[in-house]
Amino acid sequence: MLALNRFILVLVVGAILAALSFSLQYLQLVPTNPVAEEVSRGKNRKRVNPVIHTEAPEPDPISEAYLYCNLPNQTEHTWEGHSLADYKLLSVHVMIRHGDRYPLYSIPQTKRPAIDCTLSPNRVPSHPLLASFISHMALGSQGHWDGSLASVPRVPNHRACEMGELTQTGVVQHLKNGEILRQAYIKRHKLLPADWSSRQVWVETTGKSRTLQSGLALLYGLLPAFPWGRLAPHQQWSTLFCGSACDCPARNRHLEREQKRQYRQRVADAQLDRAYASMAAALGVATRALRAANPVDALLCHVCHGLPFPCARAPPPAPPRARPPPAEGACLTLEHFAALRRQQREDERARLEAGIYRRYATLAAHPYLNRTAQRMEQAARGRRGGAEPAFALASAHDVTLQPVLSALGLEGAGFPRFAARLVFELWKSPQAGRGVKARQEAWPRGGVDGAFVRVLYNGQDLTFDTAFCRHHDRHSAQPLCPLGNFLSFVRRDMFSVVNATSYQQACHQSVP
Repeated sequence: MLALNRFILVLVVGAILAALSFSLQYLQLVPTNPVAEEVSRGKNRKRVNPVIHTEAPEPDPISEAYLYCNLPNQTEHTWEGHSLADYKLLSVHVMIRHGDRYPLYSIPQTKRPAIDCTLSPNRVPSHPLLASFISHMALGSQGHWDGSLASVPRVPNHRACEMGELTQTGVVQHLKNGEILRQAYIKRHKLLPADWSSRQVWVETTGKSRTLQSGLALLYGLLPAFPWGRLAPHQQWSTLFCGSACDCPARNRHLEREQKRQYRQRVADAQLDRAYASMAAALGVATRALRAANPVDALLCHVCHGLPFPCARAPPPAPPRARPPPAEGACLTLEHFAALRRQQREDERARLEAGIYRRYATLAAHPYLNRTAQRMEQAARGRRGGAEPAFALASAHDVTLQPVLSALGLEGAGFPRFAARLVFELWKSPQAGRGVKARQEAWPRGGVDGAFVRVLYNGQDLTFDTAFCRHHDRHSAQPLCPLGNFLSFVRRDMFSVVNATSYQQACHQSVP
């Protein structure tokens, strides 16, 4: 009897499954013959999936700000040092923005953020190299310092941070950057010998403590316990790293035009005006005073360090006919922060459309790009002879890095985050070691002596997004970007945006 019941149950289940399969096929929810349908489907039977057009969601201001903060507790998958087999790495040139810093401005009638700018391996965030880094920096007097760098502190050292001071987060960010580059260039490609000299490692920085300390942290991550006697940091007196080529009147006029455009856009933004008026009312200050304090800089610090937004301090007794004091406990809010960030995003979009900033950036970035191109060409031609560095580091600011990105055509990379890094790699192909005829046959349009360049930003390979290699056929016999493209761009092609053919012509022509 039990066997009969099981047999009947199997029959019932089988019948249900058969009926369900037939229904699904009839309703075309499951194709009866997927392969045959793909091959023989007629024009009148073509099924088209509907395309739904939706507006991109507005970025969340806090999530977006965290990307700018670049918190060093995240694992990164980077592409530095990756290339085709048998290619030789000749040199690496890096420009960084300094790490996380204390705000440059204070918001009126609020307490300054309580952040400790001394270093402690026991405080979060930390790094395995932080303790030895602190000890090593104490020996820095043994280094060869250029300009006023000898008098700049080598580590942040104030219990209550000073304006613009590098924080422990900023130090850890660049220890991490250095460690990433160490894995890619020192361990994998042996870019530097163990007994490297000061001519093989070039370090330049502005005279600000945050840039010097950021550069030293990255260098320590790259070369832990480096010998101070081999280090000779050079001081750049201009934030544009223009060296002896800073005289460029047209560049300054392009910048003035861009600043006027930004001002007109902000003045015309009624929503921004309402946000500033609301913030000023909450704090009991004049709107113009709040605007001058650039509150978004301080608010970003609160976000990056997990601090609540600032509130109004208790005001002193108000004299007669004075502005009414703010309500007790009045604070700035996420809505205020979102309004400021919205205006910044809109300004970035308008800046791209206007094109004025790109013209400024071309002239601002050229001296650094030209110096980098010269070093790479010398290395590619085998004329380095120890005179040109194998590793060059420029520790800079957002106002340095942003023009370089724009001049390269990488405006889509966004505003440089804290501890952002831009890397130029110079590679030599296996064919470059052959005779001249063999090289010409293998690389008919190759770069200098079969040399190629890669451009990476925050670990992502953006070579084929650059203006000088955007149209290169990466599937040709030259899968990498020829160095010749970069050289031609820096020496001539990049000036097309300002209707010139050279830096000198572009700098001294009239600007309407």
